[in-house]
Amino acid sequence: MSRTTAPPRRARTALITASALIAAAAGTAIVLDGPASAAAAGCTVDYKIQTSWDSGFTANVSVTNTGDAVSSWKLEWSFAGNQKVTQGWNSTITQTGAAVSAANAAWNGALATGASASFGFNASATGTNAVPTVFKLNGVTCNTPGGGDPTTPPPTDPPTTPPPAGSKVDNPYAGAGVYVNPEWSAKAAAEPGGTKVSNQPTGVWLDRIAAIEGVGNGMGLRDHLDEALRQAAGRPLVVQLVIYNLPGRDCSALASNGELGPTEIDRYKTEYINPIAAILGDSKYASLRIVTTVEIDSLPNLVTNVTPRPTATPQCDVMKANGNYVKGVGYALNHLGAVSNVYNYVDAGHHGWLGWDDNFGATAQMFKQAATAEGSTVDKVHGFIVNTANYGATKENNFTINDNVAGRSVRESKWVDWNRYVDEQSFAQAFRQEAVRVGFPSGVGMLIDTSRNGWGGTARPAGPGAQTSVDTYVDGGRYDRRIHLGNWCNQAGAGLGERPKAAPAAGIDAYVWMKPPGESDGASKEIPNDQGKGFDRMCDPTYTGNPRNNNNLSGALANAPLSGDWFSAQFQELLKNAYPAL
Repeated sequence: MSRTTAPPRRARTALITASALIAAAAGTAIVLDGPASAAAAGCTVDYKIQTSWDSGFTANVSVTNTGDAVSSWKLEWSFAGNQKVTQGWNSTITQTGAAVSAANAAWNGALATGASASFGFNASATGTNAVPTVFKLNGVTCNTPGGGDPTTPPPTDPPTTPPPAGSKVDNPYAGAGVYVNPEWSAKAAAEPGGTKVSNQPTGVWLDRIAAIEGVGNGMGLRDHLDEALRQAAGRPLVVQLVIYNLPGRDCSALASNGELGPTEIDRYKTEYINPIAAILGDSKYASLRIVTTVEIDSLPNLVTNVTPRPTATPQCDVMKANGNYVKGVGYALNHLGAVSNVYNYVDAGHHGWLGWDDNFGATAQMFKQAATAEGSTVDKVHGFIVNTANYGATKENNFTINDNVAGRSVRESKWVDWNRYVDEQSFAQAFRQEAVRVGFPSGVGMLIDTSRNGWGGTARPAGPGAQTSVDTYVDGGRYDRRIHLGNWCNQAGAGLGERPKAAPAAGIDAYVWMKPPGESDGASKEIPNDQGKGFDRMCDPTYTGNPRNNNNLSGALANAPLSGDWFSAQFQELLKNAYPAL
């Protein structure tokens, strides 16, 4: 399966510039018109230009209510130059010409007498960037103390005292926002049509040791968490991290092999997991809800791709024999799960990998073995995630596993091939029950990665296939248009799936975009690199397959870069085939 590159190094200016490119995401916000409040208003405003660059700036605004208590507010002002707001947070900002209004967000509308609310925005600007001098709160002119001095901006770091953290909740996504990665958002916004999705939350992949501090001149883990505090501003906010650097990583695929050799478990513990746990345990970040997706593809490989299975690889046999996948996952769960605001979700493959009888229960047992290794317990697993970086449809509505055609079950079709599940949601719900049965807590939840499983566009079937045979019935009606369920690399025809949302179905904590759309699954030809990533023929569109995809064509897009690198052609295809449509 595909992987992403590491988040780069700390760079405050780069961060703010990238944030400004979170496209016109703010322009898609719902604006509530009408009078903000009938109470007598009065206010003071502190407007500060926090950071400037050649073509824009970041501003913070604090408004203090000096009049009667209000249940909602709207602050208005006019720019003196060509300033144009491109993104805002903690308020809904609209602009017509030079006139700007900022209305409260859902959680900060009530202002008692003497209470304050703060919000911020990025804006483009050229020439003189004068500070506005006249502000109105709910139509009443404010007294503005000093107007803020653009020549002496305050520090750009977020407050070091976050709101107090509550106890761990059942579903971390419920009632919470989710972190938007500025680096991915800037890349998405730069694509034609990309601003339609550039405000969506995606996972931050920590796929090597250097990613913790950052690679190149971009963001490290602390940078992402600091930016998350800015985006949160006191409300619950989920930050999604992918923990992905096991020794001998991805033993059944070459495209996303990693930096650590099969025996380097000590380096994994001391140089990778320990530093991450230390940062996540910083009290500065205690108000965040940190979701960790733990080690994509690792444990399922020990079930399906080892001897005597026909899909076995020598590399997976080594990792099963030395136990370092089990030890590494157990160590990660134990140390990350010891942080009170961390929610561990273990990767559980997808229905086209683990849905068969001989894989399903064995995988749950393997997960329990890892969850009780290296001092961990099953209580440090908050749930499981399916379909990470894969393409399985969330729900197949045109046929079910119980359907029969001409006296034959759909399980006999070539596509289903005796699997017990036809889509990710039914698989996730059943796997949750199996996990509880083998000893995991009854409250475990499931995540489904819907970043690339929409399968919309002109090829999407409008109804069931012809009932001539089980094959015509299934093939004619299935949304998933892959050549074979075993195909996983840069799939042609794929589209963005359901947008991230909390609690979409029973047992499902959230639909998520853990795989950032537009980041390649692997190179379509060999590309020398220093990241340990190999060339997997499943990423070559001319490859005629192997036992894992029943010797079919790979279905991969051509001209793909290394896993994790930006793949513009794929992103455009995902936009075109999105379902629901954009």
